[in-house]
Amino acid sequence: MAARPILRESYLQPRETFDVNVMGTVSLLEAVRQLAKPSVLIVVTSDKCYENEEQVWGYREVDCLGGYDPYSASKAAAEIATAAYRRSFFPPAQLDRHGIQVASVRAGNVIGGGDWAKDRIVPDLVRHLSAGQCLPVRRPSSVRPWQHVLEPLSGYLRLAARMLVASDPRLCGAWNFGPMPGEETTVCRLIEQFIREWGGGSWQDASDPHQPHEDDVLRLSIDKAVHQLGWRPRWGVAEAVRRSCAWYRRFYQAKPPSMLGACLEDIEAYETTPLAAS
Repeated sequence: MAARPILRESYLQPRETFDVNVMGTVSLLEAVRQLAKPSVLIVVTSDKCYENEEQVWGYREVDCLGGYDPYSASKAAAEIATAAYRRSFFPPAQLDRHGIQVASVRAGNVIGGGDWAKDRIVPDLVRHLSAGQCLPVRRPSSVRPWQHVLEPLSGYLRLAARMLVASDPRLCGAWNFGPMPGEETTVCRLIEQFIREWGGGSWQDASDPHQPHEDDVLRLSIDKAVHQLGWRPRWGVAEAVRRSCAWYRRFYQAKPPSMLGACLEDIEAYETTPLAAS
């Protein structure tokens, strides 16, 4: 899961982004190849790995890979490298011979407690709200497949567990883990919902036509995970925002902040929530 994950940072450090995201993945794949022992490898890339045509429907695992910016392109390249190793050294059709199962997974835009990265909407918003400042928003109308971080993590673990016990060649491939269709929303709606949960705050449109390119619309299709893996999201975007806001408020209110309990409570609540209806 280690990566250079910030899109805007990739414009400032493109070479480092490719070094970490592509060659870091290759190094891991090569280590598995040289180990030559039965294993399960889950390579986490990104929903940005698709060649985004600003389409209104969700991207499927069989759609074209690509990327306008260095971050997105590096994630697509990591997917290509993973597929090349799988085909060349760990072919699923010969799983009985080598015992090495490799899958790649692509999540939506995750939110949740514990994220303090710069240039991510929720951490930036929290920092401004806690300081009583107005948040400048560079792309308020962009649509993203927002989800709580526990959603894709549950998918990754479910896939890995199934691979460990089943040794099924059909599991060795690419998988999307995103929100249910219709749960995608704009940046500004996410912000407004978070501010309501927080109890106040403000934001302003800071759109700039000269800023680095970012895609306007992105959606994921999760049909494969739903029908072939039996996985579904548990929390919609409203609950994801509510849970995230509660975590950060607890962080600022605790003296000193000890967030292990908050994380464990989120996990317990998630695990006891019924799966979303299909």
